[in-house]
Amino acid sequence: MSRESAQQSAPQRPTGRAQEWDVAIVGAGPAGLATAAAALAEGASAVVVDSGEQPGGQYWRHRSEAAGIADDGALHHGWSEYLELRAAFDLGVATERLRYLPAASVWMARADDPGFTLFLAPAHGPGESSALPKSIRAKRLVLATGGYDRQLPVPGWDLPGVMAAGGIQGFVKQNGMLPGKRFVIGGTGPFLLPVAANIVQTGGEVAAVCESASLAGWIPRAHRAIGVPAKAIEGAGYAWTFLCSRIPYRVRTVITEILGDGRVEAVRTARVDGDGRAVPGSERLIEGVDGVGLGWGFTPQLELPQQLGVATAQDVDGSLIATVDAVQRSNVPGLFLAGEITGVGGSVLAVLEGRIAGRQAARESLGEYPGSTPRAELRAVRRQRSFAEAMHLAHPIPAGWAERLTEDTIACRCEEVPVGEIVRTRDDMAGDDARTQKGVTRAGMGWCQGRVCGFAVSCLAAGGGERPAAESLAQASKRPVAQPITVGSLLDLDE
Repeated sequence: MSRESAQQSAPQRPTGRAQEWDVAIVGAGPAGLATAAAALAEGASAVVVDSGEQPGGQYWRHRSEAAGIADDGALHHGWSEYLELRAAFDLGVATERLRYLPAASVWMARADDPGFTLFLAPAHGPGESSALPKSIRAKRLVLATGGYDRQLPVPGWDLPGVMAAGGIQGFVKQNGMLPGKRFVIGGTGPFLLPVAANIVQTGGEVAAVCESASLAGWIPRAHRAIGVPAKAIEGAGYAWTFLCSRIPYRVRTVITEILGDGRVEAVRTARVDGDGRAVPGSERLIEGVDGVGLGWGFTPQLELPQQLGVATAQDVDGSLIATVDAVQRSNVPGLFLAGEITGVGGSVLAVLEGRIAGRQAARESLGEYPGSTPRAELRAVRRQRSFAEAMHLAHPIPAGWAERLTEDTIACRCEEVPVGEIVRTRDDMAGDDARTQKGVTRAGMGWCQGRVCGFAVSCLAAGGGERPAAESLAQASKRPVAQPITVGSLLDLDE
C-alpha cells in the first residue's frame, strides 16, 4: 500500500463490534506522542488512549487546556520538543488520521490473530464519556505506559503533607501552585533537583534536599555522562538555581523520621556511612516544614505488558522491566514497547524509542518493508541507555533503609499494614514474596494495588532491604484487570 492511499484510508474502519486502526498507542507522554508522530508520518492511522485529560503525560503535565490556561513551559524541560510533537498530534486529530481518547483506561488487552483488541473504561469513574468505545482493534500495538514514583517507607510517611516527589512536581505543573509552603525533599537521583527547582520557582521554600548517595559513584562513570552533554547543561542550571535560592543540598543524608500531630511539622535527618548506618552526631531536626517529597527513582508500569505475556528482566536498579529488540519490538508478535517500561531513562530516551517504535509499527501494519533504523538514532539510544545505567548505579537504593524502620512503621498505606506484620509473615509463614504478603497481610490489596508499596514489600519479604526477586516484583503488577473499573464496565461488554 502506498503512503498516499494509506492516508486516504486512515480514518477508523469499523470491523464488527470494535473500531480498527493501523496502530494503537497506549499513553500520551513523551514516548506515546513520539510514537504517534512517527506512525502518522508513515501514513498509518492511529488511535491514542491515555488516562490523562490532555496530552503530555506526567513529564509534560501542564495547565488545564479545557480551562483555557496557557502554559509558557517555564516549569518544563524539552518544552519545544513537546510543542513540536503536539503540533503533529493535533494535525493528526484535525485530519481524522488520529483519534485521541483521553481520560480512558485500557483495563485489558488481548492479542488476536491478527492484531490486538483493547478494552476501555473511563479512567476516573462512571459517567465520564458516553462516546468512549468499549473496545478498539489495531493491527499493531505500542505500549508507552510510563512509570510511577518508587517509594520506600519511613516512620511518619503516612502523615498528611507527605507526597511522592513526582506528585509534588505534577501538582505544581498542573495547578500552578504548591501543596505547601516549606518542603524537605529526600531520596536519591537527579530527579530530586527539578522538583526542588519547581518549588522555588513557584514561590515555595526548600529547607533541604537529602540525597542518600555520595555522588562518588559518578567518578568511574563520568565518560557516560560526557556522551550526553545536555544532561550536564541541565545539571548546571539546577546548580545555579540551588545557589541563587540557597537550597541546602546534603549528600549521603537520609530522612529518618517525619514528625507531626495530624500533619507534617518537622523532619529528622542523619548522615549515613557506606553501610547505611547513621553517623553519630549527624542527626538534625528541621522544623517548620509542611511538605515532604520522597523519591527513590521510578518503577515501570507493566500491567498491560504482563497481561500480554511480554518477556521481562531485572534492571540494574532492581526494577522489573520489559525487554525489546533494537527496534522496540517485544517477544509478542506485533507488540512494541517504548519509554520507561523498557527501563527508566528519561524523556529524551523515551522520545527516541517512541519514534523508532511508531515507525516500525506503522510500516508493518501497512504491509511495507520495515526498512532500517538510522544508525545515528540507534547510537543516540545507546548513549542515553548507557547514561541511565550509570545513573542507576550512582544512585542506588541506600543500604540499611529497612533497619531504620520501626515495627509499627506503615509499609502499605492503603491497607495500613505495618512493617512488623510483614516481617512476621516472612519469618513465621515463609512469606518471602509479594503474593503471599498480599494474601496474608493485605499489603498491596488497596486502591493502588501495590504500585506504591510493591517494591518495598518485595524487599522486606526477601529479607530486610535485600534486592527483591524478579518473580516477586512480577506478582505486584500481574493482574487480569490492569486498572480499577466499575462492575458496569464489565456488564457493558459486547463479548
